[in-house]
Amino acid sequence: MAKRRPSGDGMVRKREDGRWEGRIVVGHKKNGTPIFQHAYAHTQKGLTEKLHQNIERYQDVELTEDSRMTLGEWLDRWLTDYKENTVRPGTLAGYRSCIENYIKPQLGGKQVSLVTSQDVQKLYRRLKENGRVREHPRFGSALSDTTINRLHAIFHQAMEDALHAHIIAKNPTVGATVPKASHAQKRVLTDRELNTFLDAVREDKIWGDFFYVELTTGLRRGEICGLMWQDFDARNGVLQVRRTLHNRKLGVDMLGKTKTRSGERTIVLPRSTAEILRRRKENAITQWIFPDPVRPELPLSPNCAYTHMKAILHKAGLPDIRFHDLRHPYVKHMTKNIFLFFEDAAFALVRFNLPLLEKRVEIASVHLFESF
Repeated sequence: MAKRRPSGDGMVRKREDGRWEGRIVVGHKKNGTPIFQHAYAHTQKGLTEKLHQNIERYQDVELTEDSRMTLGEWLDRWLTDYKENTVRPGTLAGYRSCIENYIKPQLGGKQVSLVTSQDVQKLYRRLKENGRVREHPRFGSALSDTTINRLHAIFHQAMEDALHAHIIAKNPTVGATVPKASHAQKRVLTDRELNTFLDAVREDKIWGDFFYVELTTGLRRGEICGLMWQDFDARNGVLQVRRTLHNRKLGVDMLGKTKTRSGERTIVLPRSTAEILRRRKENAITQWIFPDPVRPELPLSPNCAYTHMKAILHKAGLPDIRFHDLRHPYVKHMTKNIFLFFEDAAFALVRFNLPLLEKRVEIASVHLFESF
């Protein structure tokens, strides 16, 4: 009588090429057909060890037939079914770029349920050494630590969702060694450079108001481009930030909520800024505070604002900064005034001069930025 194999050893046979093959059931298709995980070895003993490892790995796992799809197919589905309607368009575009440029070329054709931790670690190492899509004049072909760190966060999230969907047995990105993000030092315009920028802006009849309002409000690029006249209280000089404009997709403007919940806010404008908007409103021919110069029925594109800012900086001989860095003069000025406000408020509390504190609270929001 043949010797019985230990329970869990799976189905074992010796192939014609001399190798040993075994398989275990790791799930079932919708029609009930079992899904097998195969293992191969040159000896029966070696095969038994591999089968035991697989049995341990797939313990209490019930994979679906989707586990047979490739990693590239799963990532496409993940973007469409899991992310398309849950993240901002810009964020989705960033996810897609990382996947198409870095993950798919290396691992996209491999079966998603067979991707291992070793595969992930090799991917990060290769990208670190030679992963840049276009060679950089300073950094060469090496991909930055920050990009790899961001890529890992996206990859981990996608594989975690695959785990919950019973497509993989284990998230292979867990435990991977990832370089720490190293952010380049931000370059902010000095007071002298800011004055030069303002002088250049004032000479621009089309963009002058736009950048002056930006510098005195600290709005994000999508927020200032998405401003409507209904957001401006001309009588009280107050601006409501209610939405953000995303970059155009197929020629269509996409409005959305602000980046964060606290992004919906009320801004008390400096007198000079409020006066600029009152003057613009008198001649307004569209619902947008800053319409497209060519097609005023459309709002100004965030990409167009970015490109023109770069042109102004270059023409004025100023450092090449990001649009986001234009917010720093506003934040710096705001922080300074808030500090002075709380300094006076603390003095009032210490002296128990509550009427003074109440007066400061009353006028703080009105005069906070008037010295800008």
